[in-house]
Amino acid sequence: MDAIVMDEYGDADVLQLRRASVPAQQRGWTRVRLHAAALNWHDVLVRRGLYGSPLPHTPGADGAGTTPDGESVVILPSLFWGTRAAAPEAHWEILGDARPGTYAELVSVPDDCLATRPPGFSWAESAALALVGVTAFRALVARAALTAGESVLVLGAGGGLAPAATAVARAVGAHAFVTSSTRQKIDTAKDHGATDGVLYTAADWVAQARAMSPHGRGFDVVLDAVGTWSDSLQALRPGGRLVVLGASRAEEATLVARSFYFGQYSLLGTTMGSPQDFHGLLGLVAEGRLRPPLIDSEFELADAARAHRRLESGDAFGKIVLTIA
Repeated sequence: MDAIVMDEYGDADVLQLRRASVPAQQRGWTRVRLHAAALNWHDVLVRRGLYGSPLPHTPGADGAGTTPDGESVVILPSLFWGTRAAAPEAHWEILGDARPGTYAELVSVPDDCLATRPPGFSWAESAALALVGVTAFRALVARAALTAGESVLVLGAGGGLAPAATAVARAVGAHAFVTSSTRQKIDTAKDHGATDGVLYTAADWVAQARAMSPHGRGFDVVLDAVGTWSDSLQALRPGGRLVVLGASRAEEATLVARSFYFGQYSLLGTTMGSPQDFHGLLGLVAEGRLRPPLIDSEFELADAARAHRRLESGDAFGKIVLTIA
């Protein structure tokens, strides 16, 4: 089969199209013929060697395709979550980390990580749904218990997660606000459901964000995928919930204990999602409350390196997808 294979860690040029072995068949797993694979920032970190993936390696977490029985499916890239909804078990992993991923014509995944492709979704939209969709659903619904009428501030308006979080917030009847480095991305976010947004490059962005929150009191929930916990807490109303799921700008955070507990804040960590979260996400789709994910651009499988450069440029808004014949 054709696959993108990296023999070393490095920049986008290490992603090369070549022939690779067909995944072995095993009990409890299904071999899926892929028609599309969506990119995530996680794939960039895999490519750079952050997760120590075995080499040579085929990256890719998100994908959609057909089973040997002809069923159209979407892949949940959250493998071996376990039986507890509260947190994954120790052997949990993301597809494309320790085992070959979706940048290929075929991939093998556990049966419980497959779901029927949503009606009306294109292959690209189906492939783009799972990782950011289930991550946003778990963060906002399962962890933060976001409800209708509440407000949420999503840090970073571009990429794939922020549009997904905005869409999930709208699906449950909440009001989403965003931050971004450009006014254009804020305007695009508003076109796709965000109420408003601020430039995080402004020195007083937290004050600006609070001013646009309902009644100027701060947000019920802040979704922080960048690691700026101190600023995020200042954007919350008293008793608000800070949900953290990334550290792209800061690996460590310092919080002032006294103001934290007097503010009655909740600090919630989260990552990816369980099969239960995935079914919850698909339930919103089935009810017509969640629209297909926003697609920024599509590339052929052979152009994976160019697709990664698009992702790393920071210019994308929405998901970048590889199309696979």
